[in-house]
Amino acid sequence: MFHSITPHEEQDMLKTIGVSSFEDLLGDVPSAVRVKGLLNVPPPQSELELRRRLKTLADRNINADTAACFLGAGAYDHSIPSVVPALASRSEFATSYTPYQAERSQGLLQTIYEFQSMICGLTGHEVANASLYDGASALAEAALTAMRITKRDQIVVSGTIHPHYRSVLNTYLTSVGKIVEIPHANGVTNLEGLKGVIDESTAAVMLQYPNFYGCLEDLSAAFQLAHEHQSLAVVSADPIALGLLKPPSESGADITIGEGQGLGNPLSYGGPYVGFFATRKEYVRQIPGRLVGRTVDTQGRRGFCLTLQTREQHIRRDRATSNICTNQALIALRTTIYLAVMGKHGLRAVAEQCVKKAHYAHQQLCAIPGVAPAFPHAFFKEFVVKLPCSPAIINEQLTRVGIIGGLDLGTYDSSLTNHMMISVTEKRTRDDIDLLVDTIAGCVKNA
Repeated sequence: MFHSITPHEEQDMLKTIGVSSFEDLLGDVPSAVRVKGLLNVPPPQSELELRRRLKTLADRNINADTAACFLGAGAYDHSIPSVVPALASRSEFATSYTPYQAERSQGLLQTIYEFQSMICGLTGHEVANASLYDGASALAEAALTAMRITKRDQIVVSGTIHPHYRSVLNTYLTSVGKIVEIPHANGVTNLEGLKGVIDESTAAVMLQYPNFYGCLEDLSAAFQLAHEHQSLAVVSADPIALGLLKPPSESGADITIGEGQGLGNPLSYGGPYVGFFATRKEYVRQIPGRLVGRTVDTQGRRGFCLTLQTREQHIRRDRATSNICTNQALIALRTTIYLAVMGKHGLRAVAEQCVKKAHYAHQQLCAIPGVAPAFPHAFFKEFVVKLPCSPAIINEQLTRVGIIGGLDLGTYDSSLTNHMMISVTEKRTRDDIDLLVDTIAGCVKNA
């Protein structure tokens, strides 16, 4: 809200700085580039009027609170127990940014420690850091970590990793490493292509699980190829899927990263989100960010402290593992609360609902004449269907019936024109899915 100064206050300010008018302040700005006359802006409004106007504009939007969302591709509409925002918004936790001096608060340190422990439980690794900014930057940090460990500079990346993640990876490695990308083969990593590019310069092989197209990769086969060349195996994993699927570490992953948005965090127009990073204990000195440990004081009482913080402000610059100053503490806290509330069985139940509802939707959609499955692989909560008409047209019609449709993959890959990727989480009801199917069936029939 903007509150203007009075004319008297303006004159006092001008007099204090030694000019007679506001125009005198613009003396160094050429008149040719100055705005002539008054700006075309509406007249001032009261707070009540402004709130009403903003609500009118906001009501024109379609969002996941008012529509059934089948759009995923890295950001998912999962259920958030009410206890998560209730606890995370307490004044003891809420901050305007992430904590630079977490060591001042035992409570905050404990929540970070619990976050690390839960991520280790999900991934099957021995150590996890205090969190990163998001899943994409976590993938890039995993590449840099692998390069430090192996003293190599080539990263082999599957084309089934999210294109936005690959873009961030390219930015991070612009001047410090080389990226070799393996095109997908029918929705999964081309293992023959992978075999042909791994060599003695490969620091890491990177896959996504489930991958960008929703398909489940053969992690064991790909990571065996990596280890045969003494390269590290890195996987970007969906943490909800890990409530049901085998932990990546059991398939040979050396580093597991991912996006924690689905664990108690809303879509929020794309952020803030939280990345997680887990690895083997032997690599602990090479991880980015910070690590909280548990100890006891001189009286034998349990306590928490920053065990590792390898950033430039704390150690010599040439030994710093990353320029990450801190961690996404508030978002990681929501993740921690969510995992604590859900527990092992609750998270598995969420994952099972995702699987069952996604497969029901897939079965119903593929029964529509003209609609076919795009890839013949197992999937978790996301899948791709081939349509006889434009996904953009279908999504427009879905919006009219209160549904946020799937992702038009043709906008990412021209070879996948008329392909739609659909995400089904535990929040979607049978009625939601049936309405999606009926609407798409109507569009296909009229195409």
